[in-house]
Amino acid sequence: MDTPMVTVAVPTLQAGDALADCLRSLERQTFRRFEVVVVDNSGARKAAAEVGRSACRVIFSESNVGFGAAVNRVFRETKAPYLATLNDDASAEPNWLDALVEAAEANPRAGMFASRVMLGTGMLDSAGMLLAADGSSKQRGHGQTAEKFSAKTQAFFPSGSAALYRRAMLDQTGLFDESFFLYCEDTDLGLRARWAGWECVYVPRAAVEHRYSHTAGSASPMKAYYVERNRCCTVVKNFPAGLLLVAPFASVVRYFWHAVFLIGGVGKAGEYREAGHDAWMLPFLVLRAHLAAAIRLPALLKARKQIAAQRKITRAEFRALAKAHAISLREIASL
Repeated sequence: MDTPMVTVAVPTLQAGDALADCLRSLERQTFRRFEVVVVDNSGARKAAAEVGRSACRVIFSESNVGFGAAVNRVFRETKAPYLATLNDDASAEPNWLDALVEAAEANPRAGMFASRVMLGTGMLDSAGMLLAADGSSKQRGHGQTAEKFSAKTQAFFPSGSAALYRRAMLDQTGLFDESFFLYCEDTDLGLRARWAGWECVYVPRAAVEHRYSHTAGSASPMKAYYVERNRCCTVVKNFPAGLLLVAPFASVVRYFWHAVFLIGGVGKAGEYREAGHDAWMLPFLVLRAHLAAAIRLPALLKARKQIAAQRKITRAEFRALAKAHAISLREIASL
């Protein structure tokens, strides 16, 4: 095989049929200058059977190191100019990599490329990502028809479930924040890259189907905790002073809407209750998340200073980007 142009990182925890489907979809790619590296985070070599039937490399972790650390290890151990991330519960269409690489070669100022991620229902999961005033991020177009998002366009940053990153960008801005463990790593990396002047392109021809939150569940106490903790960390690291001051008040508004939708059985709060979890746990999970973020404040402020040192756009330009790719707090709570 020619020298790989793309390395596809596939972290997995449960392995099984979902991973097997994912690897089969990569075998069908029309673009051939790529390699696949599976990172088995199970600590029990669960991916051995699926990987044994596929022409890919596997890295076995002794324990679950999280999404970011798994992808970072792949980046450090490979040399391809592009790194693709693909969830183990996602299946790529045959032209997925072809479309992403074509967009990357045509847009040298872009360091990130977002896929058209579809749900199994035929509706859209993600066409890039949006950002709310409190730092919550959500998939652009989630739950809508794909036809509404059929044009190649600028996105804020991609969902890490199916994305392409330029190695030169990662070398400059740094990799995924491994302390996040799960969730929001793609938001943090995307915002850091934006500060450093890199753009993001949404590539609708690069399609994948995603079994949404197959690994951690669509609404669980673990997910609620990590999303809230990492949201706080992302805000402290990346938000300019004006937006940083607004974020806590915006969070209160989002909590209000979550409470409203919890009663009505709508959104993630409604899913949480329908999954059999106790609603009274949510305030304690939020408090625990905020305390965990507060403990990390010295490290977050150090990271904030490092991000500022690499800044290539102004605060006004960042605010304009955030406004152009904004989602309301009510909508965040309703989805």
